[in-house]
Amino acid sequence: MQVDGQSRRTLWPSSTRDALFVIDQRRLPHALAIERLDSVEAVFTAIRDMWVRGAPLIGATAAYGLALQAMADASDAAVQAAAQRLASARPTAVNLAWALQRMMAQLQPLPAAERATAAWRQADAIADEDVATNQAIGRHGLQLLRELVPRRPGRLNVLTHCNAGWLATVDWGTALAPVYQAQAAGLDVHVWVDETRPRNQGASLSAWELGQQGVPHTLVADNAGGHLMQRGLVDVVIVGCDRVSAHGDVCNKIGTYLKALAARDNGVPFYVAMPLSTLDLSLHDGLRQIPIEERSARELTHIGGRAASGEWVEVQLAPDGCAAANPAFDVTPAALVSALITERGVVAARPDALRTLAQGAA
Repeated sequence: MQVDGQSRRTLWPSSTRDALFVIDQRRLPHALAIERLDSVEAVFTAIRDMWVRGAPLIGATAAYGLALQAMADASDAAVQAAAQRLASARPTAVNLAWALQRMMAQLQPLPAAERATAAWRQADAIADEDVATNQAIGRHGLQLLRELVPRRPGRLNVLTHCNAGWLATVDWGTALAPVYQAQAAGLDVHVWVDETRPRNQGASLSAWELGQQGVPHTLVADNAGGHLMQRGLVDVVIVGCDRVSAHGDVCNKIGTYLKALAARDNGVPFYVAMPLSTLDLSLHDGLRQIPIEERSARELTHIGGRAASGEWVEVQLAPDGCAAANPAFDVTPAALVSALITERGVVAARPDALRTLAQGAA
């Protein structure tokens, strides 16, 4: 996608294959900072502290982290320890475990001397496949948007939550990929951008990348979505996901469930962009089985931004000593999901449809 008119991915390996470069998303939208990661521990920190975030991007970053380990020490013990360390960085997004398992399946049968080359090759493949996957999700989502146009004269209004754009992936994004393809196809499309407290990924990331791409958008408070739907100002909701159960329950950024409830009450389609790598067939009850990451209370009690001086500052919102709970995700039951947009097509959020989809991808 575009940054200052130039095409860019969110991560790329160094030409000498001794480091990984990533966009430090903590610095956006006020500064475009590139960080050099040259060890497993650096990659672990980047994932844990959300220099990189978004389920697909986390998986690709971890894959490159294992490649860095294979360059430094490709012994069984070192590679296994690195995989375990990286897997512990964030518990909810299944792409992290998926990418590491795929890497280990490639590396374990090989002698240590061959692992580094194979690791870089496999990490590159995971990154390239993510781009192709998201582009395909965009094509299938575009068809859904086209079908809405005859029934929605004038501008098509899409509401999205959090950031499931290209910053959450290697390129294109998941939930925003249909929007970018709609723009390219000449559709008149506008995006309502939820601010997405407490980390404000909508306000800081989605709004930034939509602006870079030239897509009309409007930032709204998280709690404005239902109000907009009641007044007919939202034609469709599209969100991403961090894990989807075999039953079709969707785990995504906290607040997604409330958008799904409002959409159902107002007859607004609620679509989830789901790469197959986020489908977890081992889980049948998303509400009870998907682990929900509890993040630091400080994300809720404080907020950061750019001061009038241009400096980045953090300010306190809550009273001293105020207790705060900060669950990072919630689970939307399958019954509230209109459909899942995957790289293999649009499918119902039902166990039979998901089994068929997974079997076809095997």
